[in-house]
Amino acid sequence: MISLKSKREIEIMREAAQRLKIVFEELKRFIKPAMTTLEIDAKAERLIQAQKAKPAFKGYRGYPACICTSMNEEVVHGIPSKRRLNEGDLLSLDIGLIYEGYVSDAARTWSIGQASEEALELMEVTRRALYVGMSQMKLGARIGDLSHKIQDYVESHGFSVIRDFVGHGIGRAMHEDPQVPNFGKPGHGPKLEAGLVLAIEPMVAAGSWEVDILDDAWTVVTRDRQLAAHYEDTIVLTEHGPENLTGSQECEENVNYQVSMV
Repeated sequence: MISLKSKREIEIMREAAQRLKIVFEELKRFIKPAMTTLEIDAKAERLIQAQKAKPAFKGYRGYPACICTSMNEEVVHGIPSKRRLNEGDLLSLDIGLIYEGYVSDAARTWSIGQASEEALELMEVTRRALYVGMSQMKLGARIGDLSHKIQDYVESHGFSVIRDFVGHGIGRAMHEDPQVPNFGKPGHGPKLEAGLVLAIEPMVAAGSWEVDILDDAWTVVTRDRQLAAHYEDTIVLTEHGPENLTGSQECEENVNYQVSMV
């Protein structure tokens, strides 16, 4: 059942999103080459707690860490480990927090040092795909409208949208109805109404859309082991149109996604 949020609930989710944005901003400054993803996870947990919030992922369906750290061919759900960041790596961070009983969820992909031209294009197309999808969040539209636009935009640039994992509704629970695929047909799916809050999250591969799950039962990788990128924002549909609760200047402008080498 789809849960439409009241103005009071949206206000709480807006505040949760502001706190999540601070976590991302601090991590962007913190991350350096040679750092392990475990170190990033520990820092993220401290930052979330400093925001008087709780990690949404830790313990969720048995997930063992605070955040997801997916690198290069890893699409989503990468478990933080002793693996170190190297020059040219792509790092996707997926972070959720719970504030006053409501979840905020977002993801960003950054390069460590200078990435390849293909990697930079992949990140940019994935980022823009999110906003292409959001532009279709209109009263009376259908989920399939935004799903189709995301797919069409990504494939027009020669990349593939992942089919096995999708976006979702969000609120008191991390995953609520409806599902939000990054592929589909216009005019299909649930109708969009004011108060609907979605986590739109394009997951895009440089090669095939097919994926495998590693032996840890969490980490999703591209089957052909080509690069992947992931962007996600928590977005509410109001009577005046969509509002990106977790959107930031970094996401909304054409900026440099390189993590500083300094």
